[in-house]
Formats: sequence, structure tokens, C-alpha cells
Amino acid sequence: MQKLLPRFLLLALASGLALTAQAQNEPIKFGKLDPQDMDEKNFAADSAAEAVVLCDYGVSRFNVANGDFKIVFERVTRIKILKKSAYDRATVEVPLYHQGTSEEKLSTLRGFTYNMVNGQLVKEKLASENTFREEKSANVTVRKFTLPNVRVGSVIEYAYTVNSDFLFNFQNWQFQESIPVRWSEYRASIPEYFDYKMLMQGYEPLAISEHPTGQTQYTISTGGSFDDYGNRRSASSQTVSASVTNHRWVMKDVPAFRNEPYMTTSRDFIARIDFELAGTKWPNQGYHNMANSWNKINEELLTEESFGNQAKHASFLKEEIAALKAKHAGNPAALTAAIRHLVHHSVKYNDQDRLYATTTTRRAYDQHNGSAADVNLLLIGALRDAGLTAHPVILSTRDHGRVNTLFPLLSNFNYVVAHVALPDNKEMLVDATEEAMPCGNLPGRCLNGVGRLLLPNAAQSRWVDLAPLTRFIDYRKVQLQLDDKGGYTGQVHQEYGGYLGAHHRSRLVKLGEKKFMEELAKGHEGWDIPKYAFKEKETYTAPLSLDYELTSAGNEQAADMLYINPMRHFSDSKNPFLHEDRRFPVDFGALMDETNLVTLALPAGYAVEEMPKPLVVDLPDNGGRFMYSISPGENSLQIMTRMNLRKTVYSAEEYAALRDFYSRLLAKQAEQIVLKKKS
Repeated sequence: MQKLLPRFLLLALASGLALTAQAQNEPIKFGKLDPQDMDEKNFAADSAAEAVVLCDYGVSRFNVANGDFKIVFERVTRIKILKKSAYDRATVEVPLYHQGTSEEKLSTLRGFTYNMVNGQLVKEKLASENTFREEKSANVTVRKFTLPNVRVGSVIEYAYTVNSDFLFNFQNWQFQESIPVRWSEYRASIPEYFDYKMLMQGYEPLAISEHPTGQTQYTISTGGSFDDYGNRRSASSQTVSASVTNHRWVMKDVPAFRNEPYMTTSRDFIARIDFELAGTKWPNQGYHNMANSWNKINEELLTEESFGNQAKHASFLKEEIAALKAKHAGNPAALTAAIRHLVHHSVKYNDQDRLYATTTTRRAYDQHNGSAADVNLLLIGALRDAGLTAHPVILSTRDHGRVNTLFPLLSNFNYVVAHVALPDNKEMLVDATEEAMPCGNLPGRCLNGVGRLLLPNAAQSRWVDLAPLTRFIDYRKVQLQLDDKGGYTGQVHQEYGGYLGAHHRSRLVKLGEKKFMEELAKGHEGWDIPKYAFKEKETYTAPLSLDYELTSAGNEQAADMLYINPMRHFSDSKNPFLHEDRRFPVDFGALMDETNLVTLALPAGYAVEEMPKPLVVDLPDNGGRFMYSISPGENSLQIMTRMNLRKTVYSAEEYAALRDFYSRLLAKQAEQIVLKKKS
């Protein structure tokens, strides 16, 4: 078995190599199309893909303007369109950072669409009216453009340059896409004055990794002081000769990244390289540390107006908080739950996950609407006003990506929850965005490794495990009466507990009872549900309970032999793990527990001719178990199945066993019971 590359690899700036390097040929020339790129025969191997990246080539280098270093990033990309579903790849977005009066600028934007028309190659130019500008966030503007007349068989090509004053915002590079990539190359020429941490991740090998050094002259500013971006102020100028490291990374024939069930986000696993400015060292100057530390992040956030200051107090709720304190005196856990309930009903979560408040907590309260940060920073302030010890925990949601604890990057976080210290060294993580989650359980989107607890004394701040205390719990007790045509009538008692309970309570609120039951019946061919009743709809600490009657018609006539499979109504029919291999973990978020108890009353005059054998399947290292048992009673059968997963995350090395586990349990639940009419 091929050993996988590590997910993260810190690359150091190369040193001690040759001082001069031969200039490498560029892998692509804009506007010079290879005729083979228009020949469909050359894409037979990619016929399953909607498109293919023929070449993606980027270069980052430093220029000096007015005595200060600037970053220049140039890119050329060429893509072959194979299916209509890839037409949206003709629309490209380029994010540009801005702060204060400084902004990154897009220049030399060019683009062509190539098509074969009556045996002739026709190319159409990107028109200026097909370029757009969009404000993405407070600091990011997106320049968007759409290439013309794209069809199946087209080749699209675009090139642009980004000029940046922000030395900390060195361009990252992604080698892998959701479509195959024939060639992806990134070059970065970095003078000795800049120390960048380089983080390579993914499972695809580099075809080329070169880092020769050379000498370049710059006329730069010297002396003076630094601004927040590593540039100098009040400086004189001089011409210097600097050592420059010329990095070159190439991946070729990169397979399309394949999304899989039970994963966080593709950003966690896709082949890419990211940069962070750790420090600068100018001539005759000491090293200037630019990198964040966890202590710096801690202090920055707690003094930030849109973070720490919004979590200090909730004085506008003082009357409600005082009443709750009196009601729950001496019970901090109950008081925490009551404060959470108050905040949830005061500010409705608007489905936006944010680290910083989008407004003041008072304004969010007045508008009864806000982001996750607006809700949970208000929660922390209210908990503090209630006399509880509450502090923020910052984290990254599953769709935002895992946090690498080795690298203090504030951009890795996009969410905040409350940490509450309870008596007897107990603690609780609290989120007020989703009422259906019991207090002390984070929403499923937050189950993503670890979070950082921010304390007033930064040295005491620490990582906290986000692993949940509850599970996905699915319990079902079924009583069925089988008739001589193979039809069923019966009653089902269903309980959805833990995270599954929260999920279905949310669906119930969204859909209503009638629509909820219609969707339940849709998944079972021939089912009719004439009567149903929900219980514990708003008792969030108890499972959501559902009782219903069902009928399922059989054949038109009675049969001497009946071939039945009642478990097909109450189990999955497909293995979620379709592919034979998987290169990254399976992450369920929480433990899983599923139980079915089925009593099947047989029609009069029939006896069991054949029935499945009991089965127990164990995952290695006590990772989980599936049990199936069946036992005959007087004119009845009792079937019990239980599936228990004892780990939230299974490594890529454990994937084969997990896939086989699911295959075996589904095969067992698909086995038929054979009944024979007595003579």
C-alpha cells in the first residue's frame, strides 16, 4: 500500500543551494493554443469529468515601487469544457483585499474562448462589459468576469495580474480541483528579507519541487519605523543586493478531488500551499517578528470592539436576568440553560456564521436578529451578568475547515461559543443559535476537533475538545401483522435522540407534521400512514417521540410461499461508502447508535421455512459493533438489530474495515424470510 503524504508539511526557505538558476520555460503561453486541445480524441480518458484544467500557472514575485516592496502575482489558466454542467467555469472570481486607503489591484485582465466552427478555430475575446465588481466583505472585493460563447468542446483561457501592497497577503496556490488537472505550477521568488511560513497539504505528490537561489538588486527604503503590514515609514533609500530563493512547485495529472460522505470540507484535504508572513529582516536591522502567537490572538480578540467588548455585559437584559437568578439560585447549570433560552428567544440566528459581531449586541437585540457571533457574544455577556464564569471559545465550523494548532492563524476561526465553568471542576460549552439542541451540546456544524478558550490571562488560555457528550440515537420498536398476500399492518414507536433528535425537531418546525410524515412515507414504497402522533416536541432533553400506524399492501392473491423482508422498511438500502479507497478520515461528528426491535405476527396457517442466521460484526480496535438476531415465537418472529459506532472519526487506514462493516450489515438486513403455507 502506498504511503500517503502527511496532511501538513512545513516548508523552510531553501538555503545553501546554487546562487544562480537557469530560467525555466513557462508551461503555457497566453493566446497560443495547442491544436491538440481542440481534438476530442485527446480527452477520452477524462470522459467522466465535466471539464479538465489543461494548465494553471501562477507566479508571485516582489517589485519595488517608491522604495517599498510590492507583491506582483500573475496567473494564466486554460480549461477544456467537456459537459454542459461545466459552463459555470467560464465565470471566474478574483478576490482582492483592501484596508484603509490601500487596495489590491487587478490589471492586464485578458480572456479568450476557443471553438471549432466549420473546421476552423475561432477565438472570442473577453468583453469589458462582462466584468463585474462585488463587495464580498468589509475587506474583500471580488472582481468577476465571464468568458463568452462557451459550449461543449470549448477551451477557455484567462490571464490577469494582481498588484498588492500587503506583504502579509502572499498568494496561496491550489493544485487540485474538483475536475482533473493536467498541469499545475506555482513559482514564488522571495528575497531574503521576508520569512514566510509555507504550509503544504494534501495527498498528491509534487512532480517538481525546486528552490535555487540567486542575487537581485533592489533600491529600497531603509531605516524608519514599521507599519502593521511590514512596510517602513519615514525611511531613506539605498540600493542593495539580496539573495532571492526561486521556488517552483509542480503537480501533474492531478486527479479530481472527490467529495465523500461524512467529511468536513474539501479545504482540509485538497492539495494546496498556503503562506503566512512570519517576519522581516531588513539590511542592518534585527529580525522583526510578524507572526501571530496564540497569546497575541487572545489579547487582540478580547480588546476588539466587535468581539471582546460585545461580550462584557448585557445590561439591557438586567431585569430578565435578575428574575432568572432568583428562580435558579444555587443551580448554575439550570441558570445557564435559562440564560441560553432567554438569549435564543431575544435574538434569532440568521444562519450566518461569524467570529466577529456584525453589529452591537444591543442593536441585534433590538432587531431580534443576528449572526452566530451576535447571538453568542450576547450570551457570554448575559451569563456574566448572571454571576456565572463565562468566557469565549473560538472555533472553526466543519464547512470552514480544521484548525491546525501548530500555526496561530486567526483566519482559521469563524465561530464563537460560550465556555461556562461549573462547580466541581466541571465545564460546559454553550451555544444559543439552535433551540432544539439541549444546553451543553454544540450544533452539529461546530463538531470540528478543538476550540481555543480565551481567558483574561492569555498564558492560561487553552485548547478545549469539541467532541460531544451526546450521540445520534435512533430507536425503533415495531409490531407488524403479516397477511397471506405479503402485506403488513402495524404500529411503530420511533424515538430520535441526541443529535438526531435536534435534527428532526428542526425539520418538524420547518416542514410541519403533515409534510414531515409525507416525506417519511416517500422513502417506503407502498406505505400508507393513516394515523400518527408526535410527543416531546419541545422537551429538548428527551428524545423526540413519534408513534404511527402503517399499512403496506401485498400481492393480489394469497400465496403458498411468502418471501418477506420487513427490515428493508427500517434500515438503509445503500452503503454510504461507495468507493473502494478513501484518502482522508471519515468524520461522523458524534457517536452513532441505532436499534430496531421488530415483532412480526405471521398469518394463520404459515410456518417459517427459512430465516437468516444471527450475526455479530465487530470493527477493529473496539471501533463499533453490529448485531442481528432473529428468534421464532408462537406464530411470530422477533428480530433485533443494533448498530453502534464507538468512534467519531475513522482514519483513512480504517476506511476499508468500515466500508466492509456497512456492507455486511446491509447484506444481513436485506436477507429474506421464507414462509410456507402448511398443508
